[in-house]
Amino acid sequence: MRGAVMHASRDVRFETLDDPKILHPTDAIIRTAVTCVCGSDLWPYRGAEPVGDPHPMGHEYVGFVEEVGSAVTSLRPGQFVVGSFATSDNTCPNCLRGFQSNCVHREFMSTCQAEYVRIPNAQGTLVATDGTPGEEFWPGLLAVSDVLGTGWWAADAAAVKPGSTAVVVGDGAVGLCAVIAAKEMGAERIIAMSRHASRQNLALQFGATDIVAERGDAGVARIKELTGGIGADSVLECVGTSQSMRQALHSARPGGSVGFVGVPHGVAVDGQELFFSHVGLRGGPAPVRRYLPDLIERVLAGSIDPGKVFDLTLPLDQVAEGYRAMDERRAIKALLKP
Repeated sequence: MRGAVMHASRDVRFETLDDPKILHPTDAIIRTAVTCVCGSDLWPYRGAEPVGDPHPMGHEYVGFVEEVGSAVTSLRPGQFVVGSFATSDNTCPNCLRGFQSNCVHREFMSTCQAEYVRIPNAQGTLVATDGTPGEEFWPGLLAVSDVLGTGWWAADAAAVKPGSTAVVVGDGAVGLCAVIAAKEMGAERIIAMSRHASRQNLALQFGATDIVAERGDAGVARIKELTGGIGADSVLECVGTSQSMRQALHSARPGGSVGFVGVPHGVAVDGQELFFSHVGLRGGPAPVRRYLPDLIERVLAGSIDPGKVFDLTLPLDQVAEGYRAMDERRAIKALLKP
């Protein structure tokens, strides 16, 4: 098969790879319907994380079951499935408490920008749809496998409630999907922090009521101005930098909550400052599997359309251009078609 391999910073190649095989009875092999480039893939691409040896890339996927291991009884070849970037058995104590992304048998997906993918813990990870959805739904379902599920977790962790005020820090695909989540959870006011017109427009389409273009202390001051000097009930941090975390924590009201889902890079939290702020802080890798059935249903019902975050569609063999476009902010998120 063919797939993306990162060799070094800014060096992604489309190469011939070994076909995936069933290695454990709990595995499945899927043929990808669509896959994509994630904003988190840009950390090593930009040199902010070490690349190490050349390795396949990608952790977002939807596709068709090709083969299942002997222990996989709930799936069969031909089914269309949606999964998560973190695999889970969905039966361990952590899974049963809704934290499948901390399953005791967790494996993080890392080979999905390819024509075929091996899925560990397939029975607990994959959710099959009723029949094959129309191709118009594939981008939305692909978003469910990571960016929508992660945005949903940001809103959940930040305790968004009906009638509340929510601030979303970050205008990438996760941040934009977090706007959807806040809207669906009933937030009355949703303030999206964005400096880019195209992303501002999409945030408004998704349900944002206000846009704040300022960053850092100026951004915090603007949030306070919009909230009567108090701050927001819920802040959804969807970037992962020191500045974005500080901005999020300072934008929350006393007693408010911050949900942080951006993978932290250089983030340090002042314990004494957090203590006296009365702000709650919760986050981590999104337990996407917890939300999959509900989010799949919402997408297929047409009540939400997170697939709009894909503003660039490319053949899989042009994956390197997908990275370049996102790195240069010419695209929010690149969809790849095998």
